[in-house]
Amino acid sequence: MVKALARLGYTIQVGAFTQVGNAARLAESLQVQGLEATYFASAQGFYRVRFGDFLTKEAAQFKAESLRSAGVIREFYLVEPEQPTPAHPQDSEGLRANLVETARSYLGVPYLWGGTSAQGFDCSGLTLSIYRLNGLRLPRSSRDQYEAGTPISVQALQRGDLLFFATSGAGRVSHVGVYVGDGAFIHAPSRGKNIRKEQFSDSYYQKTFVGARTYL
Repeated sequence: MVKALARLGYTIQVGAFTQVGNAARLAESLQVQGLEATYFASAQGFYRVRFGDFLTKEAAQFKAESLRSAGVIREFYLVEPEQPTPAHPQDSEGLRANLVETARSYLGVPYLWGGTSAQGFDCSGLTLSIYRLNGLRLPRSSRDQYEAGTPISVQALQRGDLLFFATSGAGRVSHVGVYVGDGAFIHAPSRGKNIRKEQFSDSYYQKTFVGARTYL
């Protein structure tokens, strides 16, 4: 049985930047304050920042107003939690398609954010962002993401599942990417490189592969 992820509550969306670096710097300033902020490319071509996980709209409003009063953010928008519809309580196919679309929207984006350093969009930060932008509360680190998922075989992989690798040796999980179908996955490879799509059949990834996990 799949261990389903909890859904996010209300989140706060801020900023409309033409340069991804500006969005990354704002995300960093929010991370320093303990908020798991992430940046993403919106449909309008701007980079925006989203953060928070609030049970009520009032709590999200209060936090956003506090940050605005402190000069940390300017204008903001409250994003309501996504709820499954009665007709499709677990529309996994639609959700998987959205996860892949979100992952593809990051292709070519520089590695600009990692933890609280703003020096790289690290691998688990990318997968966290992809899932959270689709309303799912994925843990922060690659190891925690690995533990939170349900093990599946390579043959059972579906779009939106995560692939884990031991790229630092010792057989321990240190890298993660999101499977997008047709034997490919999208990941943030390393500092100085753009987010990209790779083939899972590549000998390096076959050698370092630890396991796959599903959450849907």
